[in-house]
Amino acid sequence: RDWFGYSVRSDSYQVLLCAVCVCCSHYPTFSFFFYNGTDTHRNLHGVDRRQRQMGIRDGPRTVDEKFPMPKAAIFDLDGTLLDSMGVWDQVDIDFLNKRGIEVPPDYMTKVSAMQFRQIAEYTIARFGLTDTPEELMQEWDDMASVAYSTTVEAKPGALDYLRDLKASGVKLGVATSLPPHLREPALRHVGMFDLFNDIVSVDDANDVGKDQPDVYLLAAKRLGAAPVDCTVFEDLLVGMKSAKSVGMKVWAMHDDSSASDWPEICHLADGVLFDFHNAPRVL
Repeated sequence: RDWFGYSVRSDSYQVLLCAVCVCCSHYPTFSFFFYNGTDTHRNLHGVDRRQRQMGIRDGPRTVDEKFPMPKAAIFDLDGTLLDSMGVWDQVDIDFLNKRGIEVPPDYMTKVSAMQFRQIAEYTIARFGLTDTPEELMQEWDDMASVAYSTTVEAKPGALDYLRDLKASGVKLGVATSLPPHLREPALRHVGMFDLFNDIVSVDDANDVGKDQPDVYLLAAKRLGAAPVDCTVFEDLLVGMKSAKSVGMKVWAMHDDSSASDWPEICHLADGVLFDFHNAPRVL
């Protein structure tokens, strides 16, 4: 028979086929190369060190996998699922005005990717405040908690979209910077809380902000999904860059808070949204 361009006797073909079967049964990576004819260098050597440290599996699927990994959708909250960024804008304005300080034009952009305590420490240092980080966080919490539990609403179409994805078998997760005492009341208020398989925040990822992919990788791990099978919905440019850096797809949600980054966001993202009515039903 003809084998890769060479004429091979039947008995030689049987020997070769047996050798291939042995290799495939003992070396899954070889089986992927043999059956798919693709380069396995990334499978052997290219998995990101951060993913290995967090126990995240990546790379091509091998033919011996009996159960494919699930598709997963990972959502940011503020400015993506929740129309809530205005809450924090008002908190910043009221907080600084009470101290006789005008909000600098770059302040909200500077703190947008920071973890809650980092924002407090940055604010104290920038404006020379005498408050402790704990005092600032408590004051901000008190100012925001009422709004999150009573007035914050979901982005248009978000609730129906989550229900559609869940019904199709997609695993749903949250990757947020919001602490539990703010995010849970907000999600219950808009009727979303029970739809998610898991919820993680930067606090769960060793306080690493969204300028690094740790919180997205942790969400993927909790959902049992490989990064390449995850789609992230995010309004923050630095978060999109982090998710893309580990092979996740990204759909960008437009929000006024990130309007200055919109041209770059449109160039980077796999798709853009102004609400969830036209969000992708197949991930």
